[in-house]
Amino acid sequence: MKLNLFSKINIRKNIYYITILFILLVILPFLIVFPFKALNIINELTPGQPSKTIKVYDYITKKINTMDIEDYLEGVVAAEMPVDFEEEALKAQAVAARTFAFGRLTKDYSAREGSHPDADVCTDPGCCQAWISKEKISEKWGDDKKSSNWLKIERAVIETKNIVITYNGAIINPLYHSNSGGYTENVEEVWAGVSVPYLKSVVSEGEDITSEYETSFNISTNDLKNKFNDKYPNIKFSKKNIIDDINIISYTTGKRINEIKIGNITIKGTDVRTVLSLRSAAFEFAKVDDLTIKVTTRGYGHGVGMSQWGADAMAKKGSYYQQILLYYYKDIDFSTIDHFKM
Repeated sequence: MKLNLFSKINIRKNIYYITILFILLVILPFLIVFPFKALNIINELTPGQPSKTIKVYDYITKKINTMDIEDYLEGVVAAEMPVDFEEEALKAQAVAARTFAFGRLTKDYSAREGSHPDADVCTDPGCCQAWISKEKISEKWGDDKKSSNWLKIERAVIETKNIVITYNGAIINPLYHSNSGGYTENVEEVWAGVSVPYLKSVVSEGEDITSEYETSFNISTNDLKNKFNDKYPNIKFSKKNIIDDINIISYTTGKRINEIKIGNITIKGTDVRTVLSLRSAAFEFAKVDDLTIKVTTRGYGHGVGMSQWGADAMAKKGSYYQQILLYYYKDIDFSTIDHFKM
């Protein structure tokens, strides 16, 4: 049976209206609800229980202070993340910092052996998390901004009170860093050991516009050789031009140097970072002249877990803090600290 022209037009109209109806009733509600999906996970929790206390070793004063964990977190967020970051990024930082601290409080994770045996955490960012008092940070901000800035920090902590990150019901070790240089890292490629399912490499967009993304400095060839000689006494350079004695062997998943041959030895990119005090293991060498080498690094930090600048970039695009954390820590859930027995 053949359809006449009007029948064809009617069919097309019906398909058009059905399509519009489908978009209005199915697709549009999904797009509206999706950003709140992670938010609803948190709304189902009951973070109303009193806070825990935590013992904090101040590595500057050499004293241990017992603090309410939420009060402690205000000092961590203020020290770890620029206050002019988006509020959702600050909230993501607060939850990550709380999870870090609570994991040390419950002894699920520990600091370096002997670093502060009588305290749960310390204020040394090279060991635990940075921390600064309200008084000290207020001096830095100045009278015109100290009140509004501190209120912003307080909101980030209060509006995420007691919330922590879990994986399969257990507290995670929420490592984070300043700037990933575009890619975060698989934890096992930074610290040799067991792979951690939630600490996997992801693309981290929006960091390339920041001051932390790429830096460079010049170093003399003699200084460069001396630094490696001090660390590796058996190293030998066979070429007059040291650049010819440097060969990259492999890269990590996160685009950092995995192994590199320098002279007659092969070492990890993380070892080079330590020897030269580099900002990250994403680095490259370039000859300036016969006496000078240019060293360029991308990113800042170990690169594992949440990138703070990446979190701010996501927040600027409208992501909620839950979405930020769900992106940087794979397949995680949220809980509250009162759900865990001490």
